[in-house]
Amino acid sequence: MTATTAEPVQLPTRSGLVIDVRTVRPQDEALLKDFFDHVSNEDRRFRFFTASPHLQPHQAAALIHVDHKQTESYLAFTAEGQLIASAMLACDADMETAEVAISIRTDRKGQGVGWSLLNYITTEAKARGVKRLQSIESRENHLAIELEREMGFVAREVEGDPSVVLLETVF
Repeated sequence: MTATTAEPVQLPTRSGLVIDVRTVRPQDEALLKDFFDHVSNEDRRFRFFTASPHLQPHQAAALIHVDHKQTESYLAFTAEGQLIASAMLACDADMETAEVAISIRTDRKGQGVGWSLLNYITTEAKARGVKRLQSIESRENHLAIELEREMGFVAREVEGDPSVVLLETVF
């Protein structure tokens, strides 16, 4: 998939689940709101760094209204069409550094979805010319930190904010 195409790409997960990943569409707002109602309160807090019980309109807008070049929003579905993950790749103006964020439905965690999406987004970032891929995680988000370290990301302190850690991989 390139930044300008919305055709789904099939990705296998380590558990054997196959997910269809595509870029977000303007009509996906209701789908995203429902999806985030099936993400744990803690995981929503990890993703947005706020304790909101539902996806807020400004959060939905940021996920949907992307330029498909510097910023891309991805959705992952089961073969049955259930939205099970949302991911975002946001590049800086120079397209050299990018940040990744992934959310997974609570009932789909532990199936390798995060691993497959992070691997896919890493490939997408490299294809855009990104040199460094980062993730800012709450220190409490042990599963995400462990996954990113398994994939070669290196953790470091964030000066001035002891509640988060920056994980980064350099290509």
